[in-house]
Amino acid sequence: MGERDFSEQRLELLWQEVAKVVIGRSRECRLMLTALLTEGHVLIEDMPGTGKTTMVKAFAKGLDCQFTRIQCTPDLLPSDIVGGSIFNPKTNEFYLRKGPVFTNILLVDEINRSLPRTQSSLLESMEEKQVTIEGVTHPLPAPFIVLATQNPVDMEGTFPLPEAQLDRFLMKLTLGYPSAEEEEQMLAQVGDEVPFAEINSVFSPEEIAGLQLACRQVEVHEAIREYITALAQKTRQHPLVSVGVSPRASKALYKAAKTWAFLHGRRYVTLDDVKALIVPVWNHRLILTTEARMNDRKQDDILEELLKEVAIPEEQVIRT
Repeated sequence: MGERDFSEQRLELLWQEVAKVVIGRSRECRLMLTALLTEGHVLIEDMPGTGKTTMVKAFAKGLDCQFTRIQCTPDLLPSDIVGGSIFNPKTNEFYLRKGPVFTNILLVDEINRSLPRTQSSLLESMEEKQVTIEGVTHPLPAPFIVLATQNPVDMEGTFPLPEAQLDRFLMKLTLGYPSAEEEEQMLAQVGDEVPFAEINSVFSPEEIAGLQLACRQVEVHEAIREYITALAQKTRQHPLVSVGVSPRASKALYKAAKTWAFLHGRRYVTLDDVKALIVPVWNHRLILTTEARMNDRKQDDILEELLKEVAIPEEQVIRT
């Protein structure tokens, strides 16, 4: 499926299917689809009970892809994720037992409740779409996306993700509590039963691969690239930021903006695409100074300030 076959009606159908279970959260679902088509991964952080797992499961059900869930606990081992060689006494031979990572959509629930050694076992799969088991490399199915949820790091029994692991996530989302109207609608529409079976699949793996290709072909003006570079440089110079975004982060924002433009029916990127994505793509990559944390400054606030400080490219680069 390519760009010519894509339609807003088809995308709207996906949101309608997800809405059978998830009330609100339309922006978060669009961002997850953006990450999937950008071939990235998403980290969702919020308090327990805010609907993180339900939203991910509903989104996965709307796609005709293989879905696997891992519930993280402190005793979870790397082999429980990637798999390993098992001895078969009947044949007197070893055989490969593939772990749950061999899937299209991998939900890693409460990822920061697993030990750092187990968390790091996902690094190769997230970066290279492959895993190495006992010296043998095995490719993962395509498409492949990790949708991980985590509780706030100050909660009991959590292990903070290392910076290298955080940098592998294309986006970090925070849901927050639903509005009073959304919560009332959730009680009336969903109640105690979560009707996942009512969700119909909209996009197949082959169609997703075609959309990923179409997103890569979206045009980006030179001035937009300069704008992203200037924003990245500013994060490394900000007095309240001890570690700014990496070149991987600049590339992530560049690629995600192309997908966001495509999902809005355009073949070119605008400044609004960059502004819409800078917070979810960069907020988890900034490491603030002690002074900033003591003053309760947030990464989101600093990124919003940078958007006001960095000069906007000339008007002619904004194609219409």
